[in-house]
Amino acid sequence: MCYEDGGTVDDLIVYKLDDNKYLLVVNAANTKKDFEWIEKHVEGSVEVSNVSDQFVQLALQGPKAEPILQALTDDDLSEIKFFRFKQDVAFKGVNHTAIVSRTGYTGEDGFEIYIDQASGLELWNAILEAGKDDGVTPVGLGARDTLRFEANLALYGQELSKDITPIEAGLGFAVKVKKDSDFNGKVVLKDQKENGPKRKLVGIEMLDKGIPRHGYEVFKEGEPVGFVTSGTQSPTLGKKCRLSVS
Repeated sequence: MCYEDGGTVDDLIVYKLDDNKYLLVVNAANTKKDFEWIEKHVEGSVEVSNVSDQFVQLALQGPKAEPILQALTDDDLSEIKFFRFKQDVAFKGVNHTAIVSRTGYTGEDGFEIYIDQASGLELWNAILEAGKDDGVTPVGLGARDTLRFEANLALYGQELSKDITPIEAGLGFAVKVKKDSDFNGKVVLKDQKENGPKRKLVGIEMLDKGIPRHGYEVFKEGEPVGFVTSGTQSPTLGKKCRLSVS
């Protein structure tokens, strides 16, 4: 979702629940901003509602995600392919049904589950119980951030912002500039996609001690050539790495 100059309002997933019903999943920190932006651009008979408070989202990620979650439902989760979803999935001992999507933010196989907020805790406990022998454990944003970093998954506010376009962030696959319909930023993004952006996201290995942090400038022969968007100690690579726009 972009501004006219190609900068990013937010990155999101759109679920088509029916011919005239869609669920938009945005970054939680951007909910208010995104909702106001969408309302501002609504045309025709489209109705928009912010239903964030009605849902809980849980992410179960890792190589054992499918068998663990499968133990809780009679629905065949193997039918859900990458970036596809299934509605009305029933879980044992959980009151409400859920939307189960084969998506995630870790670079691993897994699922993101959307369920009525009243059943969120029931499902949370059920997953922990079903996966206790396989090492399922709650993890926070710090662990998630190293995983998405290693998988080169952009984070809004880091690799994406109002000043960084999705083309610059390496997300050209999500920008369909050949579609007939118009959209905000199409002219700028089409030019960047066809002719190449003036800057792009690159990965850099840190050789010295310390971890480069968001916003640090990057220099080449004393001249600034970019800035760090994310930096961390990569557990898998055993190196200090960073992403930067240069």
